[in-house]
Amino acid sequence: MKIEGIFLIGVGIFFGLVGTAYWFLSYEQGGTMMLVGTCLLGLLPGSYYFYWYRRMQGSKFYYWGTLENKHGIRHEDRPDATIAEGAGTINSFPGSSIWPFVMGMGAFLLLLGLVFGVWIAIPGVSLMLTALIGVTAESRRGGHI
Repeated sequence: MKIEGIFLIGVGIFFGLVGTAYWFLSYEQGGTMMLVGTCLLGLLPGSYYFYWYRRMQGSKFYYWGTLENKHGIRHEDRPDATIAEGAGTINSFPGSSIWPFVMGMGAFLLLLGLVFGVWIAIPGVSLMLTALIGVTAESRRGGHI
């Protein structure tokens, strides 16, 4: 998590500097606020990752409670690690599913309902509820529905 934290903190600092320069050169509020938001999108998760790296650096157990190695940190965070040490089963990844697409279409119709009228938001809410029920049932059963 050290590399990810440093990268995101660097992104946040970069956009903070760009936002500061943008404010003093243009005095435009909309773009400045967007750059401040981008700065926070880098600093908040980056500092969180770096906090967990520092907290778990001396521990035998990693964040998810699995024993990683003799140093107690991930192989990616050790400068003396080899490629072979990181080999093995990573984890299981979810299969393909239609429910994220259905959820996105429901959210899209819900937002269109805010623009064009409540009558379009009703199918959006029903699609979102259907997608929530579908993804919950699919994750509990472990397969396609």
